[in-house]
Amino acid sequence: MKRVRVADENTVFQLESREKHLLIHLLELYPRIPAGYQPLSRTAGQDASNQRLLDEALAEERTEKKKAVAELLSDPTRLRQKEDSWLLSLTPAEMEHLLQVLNDIRIGSWVSLGSPETQFAALKEQMSFDFWAMEMAGFFQMNLLGAIEEEGEREGET
Repeated sequence: MKRVRVADENTVFQLESREKHLLIHLLELYPRIPAGYQPLSRTAGQDASNQRLLDEALAEERTEKKKAVAELLSDPTRLRQKEDSWLLSLTPAEMEHLLQVLNDIRIGSWVSLGSPETQFAALKEQMSFDFWAMEMAGFFQMNLLGAIEEEGEREGET
C-alpha cells in the first residue's frame, strides 16, 4: 500500500490485489475489542446501569462504523481497479474513521492474545490468527499515518 497522490482533499492509495483482499478480510473482523472491555470506572461499586448505557452506546457506534466501512469499500468511486492494482481514495474524515477501525482490530487482537507486555517467546498455533490480525492492522495504520504525516509536512512548507 502506497500513497500515490492527493486529489482535492482526498488521499489516493494504490493497493496490490493481495493487499486489497487482506484489507477487506481484516476489516471484516471489526469489532475485535470485547464488549465490556472498557469499564466506566475502575473502582468497585460502579453503577451497573451506567455501564450498560456505555456498552450500548459503544455497540451502536461500532454498528455505525461497520456500516460506514462496508459502504466505503463497496463505493466504486472510493475503491476502483486500475490495471493490476486498486486505487483507494479517502477523505481526511474517512481516513480517520478507518484508522479508528484498524485500531480496534489491533487492540482487540492484542486483548485476545492475553494483552502481552513483552515479545512473544513462543507463538502457539491458536494465537497465530490474533497475531496476524494485530500485525496487519498495524501495517495499514502505519501507511495511513505516514500519508497524514507527509501531507502535514507539505502544508508546513507552504
